[in-house]
Order: sequence, then C-alpha cells, then structure tokens
Amino acid sequence: MAPNRGPGNKDVYIHEIDRTAEYNEFIQKLGAFHEKRGTPFEPEPRLPTMHGHVNVDLLKLYKAVIEKGGYDELNKVQKAWGGLAAELGMHHTDSKGIGQLSFQLKQDFYRYLAAYWIYDHHGKEPPPKEILEQQSCASKLGPVLTRTVENFKLSSGRSGVETPSRDERPAESTPVSGGRASGRLREAPPQRVPFQPETGPSRQPRQASHHATPTAPSTTHSSNPHAQHPNHHLPQHHNPNNPLHLIQAQQAALRGASSNFTPPNSETASRLGEMYEPRPPIVVPLRPANTPMNNPVEFAKRQRQLRTAIGLPDPQGPLRHSIPGLNFEGPNIYMRCLQALRSGIPSEQSFALNHLVKISFERGDKYKFESFLGLAEGLIEKALEVGNLFYDIEWQISYYGAEENTDIAVLDGLNGTSDILERIAKLSPKPILDHMQSAEFSDRLLRITEAVLTLRNMVILVENAIYMADVYPLKDLLCIILHLPNLEMLVELKHFALDTAEQLTPWLTLDSEDPLYQTLLSQLDSTDRGTILTSLRAISRISMNLEATNKMQNVPTTVLQNIMNWLLLNDEELMDACLDFLYQYTAVVANVESLLKAVNMEHVVPHLVRLLAHGAKRVKEDRILEPERKAPASEEVAPLPADLQERLTNTDEPQRCYQWLQSLFEEDSESHITQIAIWQAYQSSFGALASGSRNMLSAADFIRNVSHVFVNARAQIIRRQRPDQTDLFIIEGIRARLLPIHPDSKEEYTPCRWMVPKGPYLKKCNQFFLGGETMWHHVLTAHLGVQMGEGNKFEDKEINAACVWENCSKYTSPTQMKLSAFARHIKTHFPTSQKRTHSEGSDSTAKRLRRAYVTPAKTMSLTWEQTIVTRDERNPKIEQAAGIPLSAVLVLRNIARNVVKTESEEQLLKKHEMGGEGGGWNEKLFRPVMPRLFEVMTENKAMADYITSLLQLVQDD
Repeated sequence: MAPNRGPGNKDVYIHEIDRTAEYNEFIQKLGAFHEKRGTPFEPEPRLPTMHGHVNVDLLKLYKAVIEKGGYDELNKVQKAWGGLAAELGMHHTDSKGIGQLSFQLKQDFYRYLAAYWIYDHHGKEPPPKEILEQQSCASKLGPVLTRTVENFKLSSGRSGVETPSRDERPAESTPVSGGRASGRLREAPPQRVPFQPETGPSRQPRQASHHATPTAPSTTHSSNPHAQHPNHHLPQHHNPNNPLHLIQAQQAALRGASSNFTPPNSETASRLGEMYEPRPPIVVPLRPANTPMNNPVEFAKRQRQLRTAIGLPDPQGPLRHSIPGLNFEGPNIYMRCLQALRSGIPSEQSFALNHLVKISFERGDKYKFESFLGLAEGLIEKALEVGNLFYDIEWQISYYGAEENTDIAVLDGLNGTSDILERIAKLSPKPILDHMQSAEFSDRLLRITEAVLTLRNMVILVENAIYMADVYPLKDLLCIILHLPNLEMLVELKHFALDTAEQLTPWLTLDSEDPLYQTLLSQLDSTDRGTILTSLRAISRISMNLEATNKMQNVPTTVLQNIMNWLLLNDEELMDACLDFLYQYTAVVANVESLLKAVNMEHVVPHLVRLLAHGAKRVKEDRILEPERKAPASEEVAPLPADLQERLTNTDEPQRCYQWLQSLFEEDSESHITQIAIWQAYQSSFGALASGSRNMLSAADFIRNVSHVFVNARAQIIRRQRPDQTDLFIIEGIRARLLPIHPDSKEEYTPCRWMVPKGPYLKKCNQFFLGGETMWHHVLTAHLGVQMGEGNKFEDKEINAACVWENCSKYTSPTQMKLSAFARHIKTHFPTSQKRTHSEGSDSTAKRLRRAYVTPAKTMSLTWEQTIVTRDERNPKIEQAAGIPLSAVLVLRNIARNVVKTESEEQLLKKHEMGGEGGGWNEKLFRPVMPRLFEVMTENKAMADYITSLLQLVQDD
C-alpha cells in the first residue's frame, strides 16, 4: 500500500490489490464457485474513494469480514461497514461519500462473497441465488446464513395476495435514478376544498332550532363538508335590508312549514295521536315571479335582455352588481385551477398546482390539453420562472414572430427559438447555496416543480403528447431546465423534464442542429444512471411514430465510447437502452462509418455475439419415438431354474409356496391367471414330493396363500354367459413372469439361447441361469463339451466349434480357433454381472424391480438453448425472440448490411489488393465468430431466423 494524505492531513494507506499466489488461487476458486452457481462474478469490483476509484481486493475483504464475526454480525453494528472500509484503506471526506462507499462495499461482499462464505467458512449449502444474489442486500430481508425460501417470504413484506392501493403503485414508464424515488410531489397532495357559496336560507327552520327534539344521527356521511355544516358560511347577524336575506326568506316561505315537527315536551304530551297518520300534503306547483323585491338580480338581467331584443341602449348598465355565488355553483375544479394558474397570485397558483398534480396523476387518462385551452401555455409560463431563480433573466414567450424580437429573454412561441443554447450559454448563474434557501425561494421552486410534474404526468397520455409536440415553447423549456446548474435541488426537476422529453420525441422530427437533440446528447455525459437511461430512450425514440427517419447524426465520439463501455456492465436495463440506441444509430450508413472510426469494432462484434446468449438456459426434453408396449398375459408359467428347484425342494411349506410365487409371478392389476393353471404349475414343480416325507399344501390352502404373497391378488369366479360355457375360477391381480427372479436378491434369471437338436428341429436350450458366469460354464461344459482341468480352470486349447446362439451370424460353421477367442465371443451373448454398490440406492432397486412384461418406450433426448421469448398476439402458440438477444442480433445485422457501403470498406479492399489478406469488413469482423453464430442458429429456435439472415448478409459479401 502507498502512503497518502487523508482527512485531517494525516498519512493514510490507500487500498490496493496484493497479487500474491494466495490471492490468485482464491480468485480462481471464487470464479469457479460462481460459474457453477450460475451467478455473475466481478473479480475486481471498483469503488469510489476520495483518492479516486480503487479495485477491491476480495481476499482482504473476505478475511476482514470473517475477523469481524461474519456478514450477519457486521450488519448488526451501526456504521460497521464504514469502519471496515477505513481499515482496508478506503476513505472519503464527507458523510455522504462514506455512506455510499460503505453501502457499495457491503453490496460487493453480498454479491460475490456471501454465498462462498456460507459454503467455505460454515460448510453449508448457500441459499438459492433467487433469494440471495438476485435480491437486495437490505437488512430487512434477514440474515443470509439462516435464510430459507420460507423465512424469506415472511421477511420480504407483502405476500402478493392483497392489492396495493393507488398511492402504493409506482407510475408506469417512469425511470428513476438508481434507487431514487420520484419524490413527494408524485404523491397525492393535501386536499383543498374549493369555495362553494351557500344558497340555503339564512334563518334556521323550526326543527333545527334550539327548542327542537334531537334526532338520531344519520348513518350515511356526506363527502361534502358543506353538507354537514350547511350554515357555517352565514353571518351571525340577520340584516332585513340585505337583498340576499330577502331572497333567502322568500325561498324558505315557498318550502312551507315542516310536516314532521315534534312538540318540545313529548314526555307529558298525550299519546293518542301516535297512531294517527296525517294526510299526505298536496303539492301545488308555484313559481315565484321575478320582481325587484324578491329577485333583483334576475329581474335586472331580464330587463337588459328585453332592452337588447328591441334595440334600446342600456346607458345605466346593470342595476346591481351580481352577487358571487348566488344561484350559481361556480366553475368546476378544472376551470378553477386553470384560472387560478393564469391569475399570477402565488396563493391561487399554489392551490391550482397542488390540485393539478393530483388530477393529472389520478385522472390522467381523461385530462386532455385540448379540452382546456390555455392550460399548457399557463404551465409552461409558470415553469419558465425557473430562469429568474438561477439567472438574472425573465423568460417570456412572444407569438408575433422572431423577427420583431431582439431581446435575449423573449422566446419564439410560433417556430421555436433556434438559438436557445447560445442564449443560455451567455447567462451567468446566481450564487445559490444548494442546501440552504429562503422560504420564498423554496415555495417558488416547489410551484415550478409542480408545474413541470403536471406537464410530465399529462404527456404520458398519447393524445396530450401529440398535442404538445406542436407547442414549440415546451422544447425551449426542456432545454432551459436541462441546462440549469448541477445542483442537488434540481435533480428531481431535471428528471421530470427528461421524462417529458421521452414521451414527446416519438412525435418530433429533430435534426442534428436542433437544440433539444443536442441537449439530450449532452445529458449522456452525466454520471446519473437515471439521466443516462432516460436520455438514451428519448434519443432512440425520435420520430418513432412518424414517417421521418431518425438519422441521429453528429453523435460525439465520447458518447459512442461510453455506450460500448456501458454494454459491458451487468445492468440489463442499461444494456437494453444502449442496444436500442445502437439499432437506430447503425441503420444509417454514415453512422456506421463514424462508429468504425470511434471504437474498435473487432472488440464490439464479439461482445454483441456474446449477448446473443444473454439470460439463456439449457432446456432438455425427451421426445417419445415409440410408446411403451405391454405384453399380453399368458397362462404358461416359466419353468423353475435348477438351483431354485433344488433349494425349494428342501424348504418346508408354506415358505416354499411363498418363494415359488415370488420367483415366477408378479402383480398386475389388469391381468389374471386361472386357478387351475397356477395350481398345475406348482404341482409340476413339487408334485413328486407328495409321496415323500415333505408335507404338501392342498389346493385350497395354496390359493389362499396367493393373497398373502400379493396384497392386491384375490380369487374370483367369472360366471358363464352362455349355457355351453362353464364358470371360470381365476386369481385377479397377478400374472406369470416372463423370466424368473431370485426370491432374495430380486435379480432376473437369463435363459440360454443355444440351439440344440430336438428331433428333426433345432430348439433353444431355455435353461435359466443367474448371471453370465454360470451360463458361461454351462455353454462350455454342456454344449461345447469342454472339460475343466486342474484348479477348476479350462485349458486354452485349439477347438473346432461353431456358434449356434439364436440369431448369431458369426462362426455359423465350425471354425478352428483357440478356446479363449471363442469364449470371448460367447460372452457377448451373456448379461454382465454387476454388483450393487451403496451409492446406487433405490434407483438400482427400481431398475431390477421393473415390470418385465412392459417394453419401455423409445425416447430421444433433445437439448437446446433458450433465451427470453414472447408470444405472438395473433398466434399465441408461436414464440418470438425478445429482450437483449434480439436487440443484439438486430444491431449485428445492421452492421453487416451497412458496413459494406462505407468508405472504410473501399479503403480496406484497396489495401488488400496491394497485399495482405482478402475480404472486406464483414470478413474481418464476423469470420472469428462464425462458429458461435452457427451454434446459436442450431440450438436457439427463436433466434434461428434472425441469425440466418445475418449469415446470409455476411456470406454474400
């Protein structure tokens, strides 16, 4: 480690990797462990420190964490990872940098060392990668050493059964930076109730007075607060000369007296009238006349209308000023917000913007700009006030043409301001403290942010995006916001502006000189992941919904180099955005020429080929060529092998019966055998013992013992169906074995297929032997007549013999040869004797206990590579390629198609003509990866068509 100056001007040591033999061995083991586990591995992760980025020595980190008690113990101590980083030589000056450094150090251990720590240090099997490496390193998920699938589901929060509320749902298509939420403005603001004038009577009715009997509370609650307190807006003193009170008194008189009045002293009143039901009131339709006394406003209005109708002037104007709220509910909330926004009053604007944020979020699918003329212009004008906060300028919009405006602060509202970037460059920023502002400054910035957020929410609707694409001041606003100073307070505002640009660019045609296009390209120099992602998407989607071509010209070389570096990161979202950008960029021949000069394409193409297998998994499937076949049951019982015959002859009943049945029969629920057939087979094997000293079972006891050996076997009677038939006595549930088995080891006997003469014909020997060794002795002694010599060994001498094994085509005629050579041939007909080991377990037993009467199905195993696919909407059975592999092959296809049209192709061909290897750029770029392309085409069905078209372009060249 090298000494350096750290915090407090003290000598500190900077972390570096000690590349010793121990370190190299550790990294090799760790890489092999992650490859076997199927998880990504970075042998030298980079961390930002005050002295620049350093590569982490994973061996030092591994040992240091073990010394601290392990990963789980370290998580229990607050700021333990920050202290560990300082001990390892990783330092930072401020608390924010230390927090970021400690979190990344913890994350590197969690991703690359946690599973290996459990496996190596504790000797346990680590949890699956789905609940370890593929999850966050947050402590709320519990310790990793004792993590299982069950306790992970409990600790990870909601189980997925309940539906999240609207406030918990994130906004769709809203990329954020890193793990940064979109901010408090995205939530529902505190509710504000717009003022509604009271039109009810000012005098309380009788049942509402203090003498009335209290009634039961209502079970339904009104959502309108004015309904619960109907008179809270009325004055406390009644003025009889007030016209409003006169009108309200007239309206109260029209309603008449209450029909459900209860006397005040109901306890002492007579109860004779409780059963009395009064006659329902007769409704008499009355319409009050509009006179100067009871309704002066309406009377004056009618008089003005009559004067206008007959053509008389109205010199005096209205008789009375209109009383606000009288007989008028007021404008709806949408129009109220629009007028409040255009009023310029800060309190009214705060009210309007607060409601507009909520409306645009909750009702964004129906809230359209074309229905509220002036709303878009009002929001843009409000957002333009951000210039006065950070610069000495008041941005204004002129709709009279740019020729008449020479002021730098006046924007062209008709055609857009083409020199907006030059104007911004001339401005001098104010000295603003990032973490300390006045209350007035914060309120103004909050209102501006709410205006931009409302624009962002509304352009998510396609109709609003199309409408705003023709509003040129919005493009100027986006350029102004994205070129504001790099302050932390403006991060959220800039992200809202980028989200707005992402929704607008599919409906815009931007050339290389357009200020918005240049502004989006400049955002790719940022270190904010969210800014880079949104900018890449916005640039890639330019003119996507229009017929114009997105040429994407004049992309800086540094941007192209950064995109190639981002493709190397293990970030699927960022890789996908970069590949979309490259797909649009390489579709133009001039851009491919620029790409050849900016980056080393001989390194880019192999990496794009590697991305063809991104997220791939090996799939194995067994295809059935012929289904399994079941041989029909037979009444013939196989003869008992000689060694079993001798053994069972010396065994007493009923063990002899049990072992005989186990050797020659097996269970089969779909088969049966007649009782006479099984009894005769038993008699043929042991009938000669009846005259001896050995006891024999009777037929009834024998049939009864069958059910003891085979649980599912049972004796039945099949009644005759016709008079000429007889009843059939059977045993259901068993069948005769094709080959006998040994009652103890359960191994099958093998019949001898040596053809022996029996009369005029040749027949098989059909004697049963257990294992190939006994059958080999049988063939040599019984059929070839070879005698054993001393030591029970056969002498290797010359014999003249022919192989008459069934269906054997070798040595069909007598041939002179050594006995050893002939014996080697004969052994090819015998089964190999395999001893069962302890490791075979139940699989070996199941193999020996397989049903001999079933011919297994013939199958063929197919293995292929499968990447992410999607279903065709028109035909769901068809799978189509998708994701990063599809984007990678489309970029490769664009390169192969357009690289042959560039000037670099001509220069390379001329160079080859003068000497050197032949072929153009396609030969140079794709020849080294051709085997891999053919492999992907063969094994990946979804990608086969795309790879085929790519190979055709390469080979045609």
